[in-house]
Amino acid sequence: MMKIVVQAYQPEWPKLFEKEANNIRAILGEEIIAIHHIGSTSVPGIKAKPVIDILPIVKHIHVIDQYNKAMDDLGYEALGENGIKGRRFFKKGENPRTHHLHIFQKDAQHEIVRHLAVRDYLKAHANTAREYGALKVSLAQKFPNDIESYCDGKDAYVKQLERNALEWCIQNEKIDYL
Repeated sequence: MMKIVVQAYQPEWPKLFEKEANNIRAILGEEIIAIHHIGSTSVPGIKAKPVIDILPIVKHIHVIDQYNKAMDDLGYEALGENGIKGRRFFKKGENPRTHHLHIFQKDAQHEIVRHLAVRDYLKAHANTAREYGALKVSLAQKFPNDIESYCDGKDAYVKQLERNALEWCIQNEKIDYL
């Protein structure tokens, strides 16, 4: 059973992302088009679970499966699409979990933009970031050992956040992330 921990923003999170991004680049090489730090650990000042979310964008998603052994050697468990068509999802660490990889092919624009839009929207809207952080703290206190209830408790908020972020991106012409 994994205890849900939400903590204050840690300045080392971007450094942990960069270190891991370099490791992933070394494995995937020319297949990578871009690699982004996403999720709450990418937003300065927001409270978050200390799990670094990474979004590599690749040329060919079907090729990624042949890197599963090399990713395993780096400490990642391959979980296939894991509920999102066209994605390759990897997790690193069990208790505590340290990293998530959400790998998408370059033409998976909706999924790519959705993740990056939320990140950029939260960076640009400090009040929303604080509100979202407070919700996560509250849910972690209410469901300290129940990740499913924690995620369910965020679901409606996150869906509205995504809608707001995508609308904001369109209005500000921030839709080209490749």
